[in-house]
Amino acid sequence: MSARATASGTISFGLVNIPIKVFSANDSSHKLSFNQLHADKKTRLKQQMYDPTTGEIVPKDKIVKGFEYAKDQYVVFTDEELDALELATSRSMEISEFVPLSTVDPLYFESGSYLGPDKGSERPFALLVRAMEEMKHAAIAKFVARGKQQLVLLRPLGKGLVLQNLRYADEVRSQSEVPLPDANPTEAELGLAREIISRLSLPAFDVTKFRDEYREKLKDLIDRKVKGETINLAPAPEPVAKVVDLMEALKASLARTGGAPVAASPVSAPAAPAAEAPKDEERKPPKRAARSDAAADAPAKKAKGGKR
Repeated sequence: MSARATASGTISFGLVNIPIKVFSANDSSHKLSFNQLHADKKTRLKQQMYDPTTGEIVPKDKIVKGFEYAKDQYVVFTDEELDALELATSRSMEISEFVPLSTVDPLYFESGSYLGPDKGSERPFALLVRAMEEMKHAAIAKFVARGKQQLVLLRPLGKGLVLQNLRYADEVRSQSEVPLPDANPTEAELGLAREIISRLSLPAFDVTKFRDEYREKLKDLIDRKVKGETINLAPAPEPVAKVVDLMEALKASLARTGGAPVAASPVSAPAAPAAEAPKDEERKPPKRAARSDAAADAPAKKAKGGKR
């Protein structure tokens, strides 16, 4: 069954305008979610906004938006003031530059959508896709949706394009904030690590090989509960053993990948104690994915300090 377009727009490519349609790339039909219930009555609960200092329930017409600029200090904004900041909505994505796709760090990627040609624009659309594919380039563009300016990347995929919402530079932290070790592995350790990587390497990533095992187990548990079955919880897994010798751990890892046993190294590498591996914890259900149904409905950027 053909996908249904969620929005339409135009790509401005030099003096060429290419009408396009936007299609959602996300499929949320398999996601499982819970409702909060009263433990005894099993009725659904509702949340209400209240004043924590008095316990008073606050009606909707008494709720305003505020930005916390200091501890417990706020400046208040009206909807009219915020609406005045909004830009005129435009469904036109004007390409400002082309860059090698390999130079765009995936850290800047947000949600994505598929783009296809609108009726009558098949030829210029195919031209843009073909040229970008041959040059291994991506297009950077901006457009306005819901009054907010969106930065996007367009990249070729097969015969179509993918619209990738991008984060702005100040929305991504610098890696310099992360404490990183100044460690120098030995050549023997590097040799074993390279061999392990080589044995586990494949020509390309195939996502269809992977399954969300938590979701499968949760779905099975839901089905069993609906049928009224008695649930017996499995015992917690044993903690992973502490790594005390890096060389021995590398050799054992290589053996697990199908490699021949490795003889002891004539030069014993210093065994630096490593941190104890964390226990396997039950993974929480995935959070609801950011809405990416359409370029025109791309998630608006949020000001630090409060939601619009």
